[in-house]
Amino acid sequence: MIVAMQDHATDEQIQSVIERMVELGFNVHRTTGETQTILAGVGTPAHFEVTEFQVLPGVHQAYRISSQYKLAGRGFRPEGTRITFPNGLVVGGDEVVIMAGPCSVENRDQIRLSAQQVAASGGQFLRGGAYKPRSSPYSFQGMGVEGLKIMREAADEHGLLVITEVMEISQIEAMLPYIDCFQVGARNMQNFNLLRELGNVRKPVLLKRGIAATIEEVLLSAEYILSGGNYDLMLCERGIRTFETATRNTMDISAIPVLKKLTHLPILGDPSHGVGKRDLVPPMALASVAAGADGLLMEMHPNPDKAMSDGAQSLFPDQLTKLVEKLRLLAPVVDRTIAPAVAQVHA
Repeated sequence: MIVAMQDHATDEQIQSVIERMVELGFNVHRTTGETQTILAGVGTPAHFEVTEFQVLPGVHQAYRISSQYKLAGRGFRPEGTRITFPNGLVVGGDEVVIMAGPCSVENRDQIRLSAQQVAASGGQFLRGGAYKPRSSPYSFQGMGVEGLKIMREAADEHGLLVITEVMEISQIEAMLPYIDCFQVGARNMQNFNLLRELGNVRKPVLLKRGIAATIEEVLLSAEYILSGGNYDLMLCERGIRTFETATRNTMDISAIPVLKKLTHLPILGDPSHGVGKRDLVPPMALASVAAGADGLLMEMHPNPDKAMSDGAQSLFPDQLTKLVEKLRLLAPVVDRTIAPAVAQVHA
């Protein structure tokens, strides 16, 4: 930590700050210039808040020079994390993965048709919500365990993996037999009890950025899962809330290369929630891959106009197929390829 004292701070103020730093476990190195004193604290105290120093008498500025996210930081795994699923599919390597499907599981026929269409387009994961966090308590909330069973059957029939959202600790055990990857939604990014429990599970997790979360906050949430020993973790940029009203959210494409620099974890893009408008999803998907995304999480519905949730941002099946074709052309430009269908991987 660096503490820059105010110009002409008194010796008593400087000594008080030094004593507090030493009390916390820092070794303090003092540099005194003509008008200003700089205090450099070296060490790794277990618990301290930099804001405590920012308000001490005589302090001009205080800031960390090392991150709080030790396991999520790129230094923990400089080579990057690669997550290998039981069928051999790898996320975080040279191949970009496609996760697609409806916002929510509505019925068996809808999910079977969705799985067929995702597989035909070249996707590897079937996505869909069996449990749905909705802003209104009167909106469709999902089918629960029955929805999980329907997803698993449809995915197996078409050689796909399953990713779906977990909303609370009590759902984890019920979900385990049916899914290949847990998804933590934006609303739960800072549900620390849930994150801790997912750290104890040995199944991959995709963690979405909260609607008002900073990049550091995303990485600190990731630290909760990693600290439990579950290193099969992916992060997902899905748009943040800003003053802009032209789109549902503002998709922060810059977060993808920034996260790539800061963390070893694979990074995915969710353009469906990122913009919330169907016609804007393909260009944002292409932009995500160009920016370095390891995969895409997108909503596709067999009949979006009759979807029970998020129909306006769900692609038509033919739109998904055309988008994947464009992605196959774009990927080599950034030294990537689009992953083959899961059935081909398994073979």
